[in-house]
Amino acid sequence: MRGSSYVIGISAFFHDSSCCLLRDGVLVAAASEERFTRIKHDGSLPVNAFRYCLREGDININDLSCIGYYEEPVKKLGRQLWMGLPGIPASRLHDTSWFDVHRPEREIINQLGIECPLHFFGHHASHAASAFFFSGFPEAAIMTVDGVGEWSTTAYWKGGGSTMSLLEEVDFPDSLGLLYSAVTGYLGFEVNEGEYKVMGLAPYGQPRYMDKISSLIANGKDGSFQLDMKYFDFLRGDRMHSDAMDELFGQPARLRDSEIDSFHYDVAASLQKTLEEILLQKVQYLFERSPSENLCMAGGVALNCVANSRLLKEGPFQRLFVQPASSDAGGALGAAALAHIANGGTMPVQSLPHVYLGRSSPVAEIHNALSESAIPYLNFEGKTTELIEAVVDRLAAGKVIGWFQGRDEFGPRALGSRSILADPRPEHMRDHVNALVKLREGFRPFAPAVPESSAADHFDIDHPSRFMLETCQVTSSLSMPAITHVDGSARVQTVDPQISPRFHALLEAFGRRTGCPVLLNTSFNVRGEPIVSTFMEALRCLIRTEIDSLVLEDFLLDRESIPTDWFCIREVTAPSVRGVGEYAYTFF
Repeated sequence: MRGSSYVIGISAFFHDSSCCLLRDGVLVAAASEERFTRIKHDGSLPVNAFRYCLREGDININDLSCIGYYEEPVKKLGRQLWMGLPGIPASRLHDTSWFDVHRPEREIINQLGIECPLHFFGHHASHAASAFFFSGFPEAAIMTVDGVGEWSTTAYWKGGGSTMSLLEEVDFPDSLGLLYSAVTGYLGFEVNEGEYKVMGLAPYGQPRYMDKISSLIANGKDGSFQLDMKYFDFLRGDRMHSDAMDELFGQPARLRDSEIDSFHYDVAASLQKTLEEILLQKVQYLFERSPSENLCMAGGVALNCVANSRLLKEGPFQRLFVQPASSDAGGALGAAALAHIANGGTMPVQSLPHVYLGRSSPVAEIHNALSESAIPYLNFEGKTTELIEAVVDRLAAGKVIGWFQGRDEFGPRALGSRSILADPRPEHMRDHVNALVKLREGFRPFAPAVPESSAADHFDIDHPSRFMLETCQVTSSLSMPAITHVDGSARVQTVDPQISPRFHALLEAFGRRTGCPVLLNTSFNVRGEPIVSTFMEALRCLIRTEIDSLVLEDFLLDRESIPTDWFCIREVTAPSVRGVGEYAYTFF
């Protein structure tokens, strides 16, 4: 270890707190705190994730060269004070911790016990670094888009080598992220959680209300845009939109969990189309400011995979890299990279081959636990081919499989490490998995996983798509309704045999058996919970849902073999969501 530079990056105290570890600028480990606490979007100091990163790097605190934090507390407080007391929800008036600018530094030092230098970086600088320094591009234009950092909501950058230059930025309250979140709230979904539901809802509608959405935002010809604040209430109240938005659309906001009708479909379609058109204009402007073949993106808006596809197909850039953990979680990666540079290091040109950066469960530990339990199981240690064929037997018979392999994924997508898998061909499979396994809304689409070598045979895509961050049309001669959205699209994951050998082998074996090398792949969790991280969490998910079989590394369990008295825990609820709710952008 002597002579190496070890740098920790931290994002905390708002949404998706996370920690990552770099060794000489190379990513070693990364995890979100929610995977340890089981509190979805946990925004507390990532103590557990920090400890995990040290263990995974086989180092102790004294080995750390420095720590990077993903935003600047003084600037953030300046924006909060500018918003003023009317922006504080009454329920939060007693809480004064939000204006303690020393809280991040104090808690990082005291709770983590560090003594190394601590560097603070701008929120959007952290986003930009998280994308550029892990893109594999020696130079690139960079665009970061989210709700807000300290003041910035959108920023345009130029990156080269180990440097980034800020070209232009848009400041709060003008924000594409806030626009999308406000309409998300109007449509009856949870802010900072339901935006991807709106994206999934959009293809069911027609963009009939783009003129009304355009009333909400004036798009500048340069990098700027401006919200019409009479339609928004995030500066004053406990919700994102104002009564004027109800009046604009001629209908009151939808109540959460109430019926969704054609009006809501059309508003979602109009919002999505407006966002895409604005982003297309902005990347064209960025290209004029920073000509390049390469574009990097990060920030919560960069998780809009439908928009990403249009930017790549219709925009001026030849290649696009989107940080897989584009939300605040990924800010930890950027902060670590910037801290490494501040400490005198240089960032190597490196592409992010995968995001299997979290915890794993040792095979021996799983074996011991199963051996001590009353559950019958099949042991395939040293017999990978037989395991794959046994899983294919079940998939081909219409079974739903919980798939637990290796280290868990960093970011919101399950990519074959903590996945729920099924045959994409049966007509009923999407509704079955939504209703009985994921316990979520029936309109939500599922993603396909396919070997990279077979992707072009079934999807309109000519390049790897390993992180599920873009959509494309399904062109297969096979009928795969479970992964084909209403508009004929799919959010595809291509699987490389060198990166995910066992998952790739499963896809190939299913293809040989059925003629379909594609599987429905969705995250291994239920509504309201984080993706499972440990094998015990995977086992609990099997018991609480209608998953038919569970693969835990080399071991296979069938639901029908589980003792009936184990199902008494099915009604146990998940921990409360430590989310940010309707007052998300009051930022406490």
